[in-house]
Amino acid sequence: MRNILAIVLILLLFSSCKKLEELNVNTKDPTTVPGESLFTGAQLALSNIMVTPNVNRNNFRLFVQHWTECTYTDEANYELGDRAIPGNWWNAFYRDVLMNLKESAKVIQEQGPMVGDAPQVLPNKLAIIEVLTVYAYSVLVETFGNVPYTEALDPDIILPKYDDGLTIYKDLLVRLSAAIVSMDQAQASFGGADNMCHGDVAKWAKFANSLKLRMGMLLADVDPALAATTVEAAYTAGVIMSQADNALMAYMSSQPHTNPVNENLVLSGRKDFVMANTLVDYMNELEDPRRPLYFTLTGDPPAYVGGIYGVQNDYTAFSHVADPITEATFPFDYFDLAEVYFLLAEGAERGFSVGGTAAEFYEKAITASIEFWGGTAAEAAAYLANPKVAYASATGTWQEKIGMQKWIGLFNRGFEGWTAYRILDYPILIPPPDAFSVLPLRLTYPAAEQTLNPANRAAAAAAIGGDDVGTKLFFDKN
Repeated sequence: MRNILAIVLILLLFSSCKKLEELNVNTKDPTTVPGESLFTGAQLALSNIMVTPNVNRNNFRLFVQHWTECTYTDEANYELGDRAIPGNWWNAFYRDVLMNLKESAKVIQEQGPMVGDAPQVLPNKLAIIEVLTVYAYSVLVETFGNVPYTEALDPDIILPKYDDGLTIYKDLLVRLSAAIVSMDQAQASFGGADNMCHGDVAKWAKFANSLKLRMGMLLADVDPALAATTVEAAYTAGVIMSQADNALMAYMSSQPHTNPVNENLVLSGRKDFVMANTLVDYMNELEDPRRPLYFTLTGDPPAYVGGIYGVQNDYTAFSHVADPITEATFPFDYFDLAEVYFLLAEGAERGFSVGGTAAEFYEKAITASIEFWGGTAAEAAAYLANPKVAYASATGTWQEKIGMQKWIGLFNRGFEGWTAYRILDYPILIPPPDAFSVLPLRLTYPAAEQTLNPANRAAAAAAIGGDDVGTKLFFDKN
């Protein structure tokens, strides 16, 4: 009898402990996160850092003189240290994007195919994660030069070495090509967890090939042979060729999934930016039909007026960014048809086999840009008839012709505008009167790297020619 009572007591005690353990589990905060959710979070973090106008994180619209500041003008004058801007950009990519993408791939592989999925769905998801990983690393290399890569994201390596930027870039192209080949465009992928291509693998393949095209063109001055084979392969495989193929990140109407432009320009109530005279004056000179799509009117009589770049400007006296761009749901443009055509125009001028002439692609690029923003084909035709715009009669070298129109076409895409400027050297940007430095050609390494990873950071700085904003990166040869 005593043995039976002892057994009963033990069972009751075990049951009570188990219930207490269950009570200690927070069911609203799961310890494991689905790989698809990690992918969605990484995609959102990547879009947010690329599109935000927050001066603590992204100042590329200022660098290319699309926007300028009103009261506080440090960033327009290239003061980047006080706000730890390089570190914020670096952390957003390594911590918020790349680490989540890596973990997403790991979890998706561990959890295996989801119930009801075709066998190719899981490989498609992994290929798409790889494409976004390549995109993120390409931005880091284009920003800093040499960066941690082979030893990055490894929790066992506290002080990762920096790899050579050109070597990284070439490896990224190998990875990107492999990801493209592994996609089964007839099968599904992330579905609703994908806010860019909505799980459409064929659309992801076009984005990936367009990214390959862009990366190939970036190498044109440093490795022309590799650039040619890369560009031609991307074009042949299938790049974005219609507005329906544009890679746009969808935002929602409510926080925290709204466009960061809305958050920083509308919800904040701040009046920090006006449009820069550099861009507005040039578009006025050309009577560009995109002006009402980019800018607001100001004054009496109403006109498009840009604030003087780099000095204090009265917010009420100058044009602002057009209202639709500040809406919560305005999408972030990862890649569009106009950029593809501008890249193909550059390729044609360099003698690459891309299926057309530079003039043809230039005209298609401008037309695509005007139509993307809401203009008409008739407006594009009239604009191209302007001798200052027409490819045969526009001023300067092909770099100037394409560079000036690409600069206009990349409005609201500050980082890509900055990279295009560094490759083509147009437009000629006037230094602000109180500049802290030359116009940045790269961001300096984060201050935290100098403190926590000093030897590897010092070696990287020496390898690229100095940790200075004026140091040209490997692709910037002119």
